[in-house]
Order: sequence, then C-alpha cells, then structure tokens
Amino acid sequence: MDRQWVPEDVDINTPSAARVYDALLGGGHNFPSDRAFAREAERVYPGLGTSARANRAFLRRAVLHALDAGVRQFLDLGSGIPTVGNVHEIVHAVDPTCPVVYVDYEPVAVAHSDLLLKENRHATIVAADARDAQHVLAHPETTRLLNFDEPVMVLMLALLHFIPDEDRPADIVASYREPLAAGSMIAITSAANDARQDELAELTKLFASSSNPAVPRPKAWIAEQFGDFELVEPGAQLVGDWRPDEGLDDEQQDHIVFGGVGVRR
Repeated sequence: MDRQWVPEDVDINTPSAARVYDALLGGGHNFPSDRAFAREAERVYPGLGTSARANRAFLRRAVLHALDAGVRQFLDLGSGIPTVGNVHEIVHAVDPTCPVVYVDYEPVAVAHSDLLLKENRHATIVAADARDAQHVLAHPETTRLLNFDEPVMVLMLALLHFIPDEDRPADIVASYREPLAAGSMIAITSAANDARQDELAELTKLFASSSNPAVPRPKAWIAEQFGDFELVEPGAQLVGDWRPDEGLDDEQQDHIVFGGVGVRR
C-alpha cells in the first residue's frame, strides 16, 4: 500500500476496527497487523468475513430504499475506510447532487476519505468521534451540506458494538434521532450476542486486544435503538435477511450482524 498519504502518527502495529473491516472486505487500505487480526478473527468465529460482506450489502440496499422513498441527504457515522460501494457512490449514481457527510476518527479512514472526496462538492468527511453527536451535528462541514429541516438518512452500521456501555450508546443514538425531520430514516446494524456464545466470547476477547474493543448486545436491545421510528418491512433482522438480493447463498448461520431501517412518520 502507498504510504504517502498515511498520517505519520498512525500505529500500524495495533489493529483498528476500520482497517480490519477493510481487510475482511478484501480492501487494500490495511496493514499486516490488521490482516493477521482478520485471519485470527475468522478462525475463532468462522463466517465473520461473510458477515462483513453481508453488512456491506445491507448498506447498499438500505441506501437505495431511502433514495426510492425520496430521501436525498445522508449522514454516515463511523463510515470507516472507503471501499467499493461507498454511500456517495450509490447515491450519486441516482442523483449526483445529493449531499453525503461521512464521519470517522480513524486516521487512515479520514486521510483516504479526504483524498477520495477532495474534488467532490457534494460529499465530505468530518474528522470527529461519532459519540459526540452535538459536535458532529454542529460541525461546519455537516451544516454546509445537510439541512435537517428536510429528510436525512443517518447510517450507524457496525458502529454501536464499538461503543462501551459506560458511553451510553442508547443516548447517543437518541441524540441523532431527535433532530431528524419527518420522512427521515435511520439505519442501524450491530453485532448480536444471541447465538454461538462460545465463539462470540473468543471473538470479543480478541477484539479486546485491538484499538477498538467490541461489545455485542442482544437483538432486542438493537431493535430498541430505533425508538419511535417505524421499522421498515421486514423489520429488524439479521442483515442477510433484510430484503436480500436474489441468488444470495444460504449461510445465514454465519451472520451475527443484526439491524434494519426505521423511518420517522
């Protein structure tokens, strides 16, 4: 990988969630430590790579659903390292003028997003911690592109399991739901802990050694994060079961990522 754009202070020896996810998706913006971590994660929890790809496919289907419903603004929290099928690529294939705001604090994710978007007037990256909703929502780049008096889709995909209980993740989600206008949508996915307990315990232990410890939670808790938003059919599901593409293989037992899309009526 070309290191010219990678910030000098990046710790390439400690795996990060954004770079491991990139490795699981087959991306090229990760380091040997991230790839080794991804291989070990797949060993202790077989099918994790399938789950990562299922989550990425859910992103595409959720965004296309929002576009079909008339939503034309997107806020992607914990957006990670840009790879094939980014939100703005999906959105701009339908309407090149739709604003898209990415939010992440991982240095490689921010640096690569800056490069990718520097010539794009309708998409930007906000270097911020998604846990600070007040800062994110008031950031000049956010307010430059997004009008919260009109419908916005907020995406929180594979994010909440990296927010520990002491940071009150439910309150953080509520802080993003509260300012959204009627017609807005929120897409949430997170690792669920309702099955394969022994393997999941090993996976959680492994992530504790990375820069982003993970906290899988019950499906019921994940579903509660939609608050008073109406769940879009078929409701909260394992992401592979949410409006699956035709021809998708039947490996749902490998998917631990649970979520859906909610709309404010």
